[in-house]
Amino acid sequence: MLKGAKTGVPLWLLGFGAVRLRTDMNRLLSLLFHQGVLDEQFLQLQQLQDQSSPNFVSEVITIYFHESEKQLRNLRHLLLDREMWDYVKLGIHLNQLMGSSSSIGAKRVRNICAAFRGAVEQNNRSACMRALEVLEHEYCYLKNKLHELFQIEQQRVLGDAVRYPGVVHQQ
Repeated sequence: MLKGAKTGVPLWLLGFGAVRLRTDMNRLLSLLFHQGVLDEQFLQLQQLQDQSSPNFVSEVITIYFHESEKQLRNLRHLLLDREMWDYVKLGIHLNQLMGSSSSIGAKRVRNICAAFRGAVEQNNRSACMRALEVLEHEYCYLKNKLHELFQIEQQRVLGDAVRYPGVVHQQ
């Protein structure tokens, strides 16, 4: 990490890395769209964020992660219950996860939920187990990448907020 010679403070904190951080954010978002991880609904979610609610997107995503992890736990529990195979409950949890994933633009997670639901409708337990593994993997990938995105955003916001007299800031 580059630091100012006299202060020892990271350059992004002095405002020098704002352009680089914006570029990093845009590059990561572009990658996630290109990979099909996110869709245009995520952009619509971002447009709802403004000065009055500067943390709107991260708060919505945090709620999504909390609720999705409950749904994933419920799905795993239902699939591992050897005595009681409840396809109706599986479908309910999948529909909830699919709906919340759609609302934040989590395209690949939503698509995997739809495929998983197909396996549920066919009463195919082994296909359901495989679908759950893929779903958990994709969910973790999404969570890690959005966490990375929010860390970059937080650094950018901090860099934009910190101003020192006599320091020329790049924008």
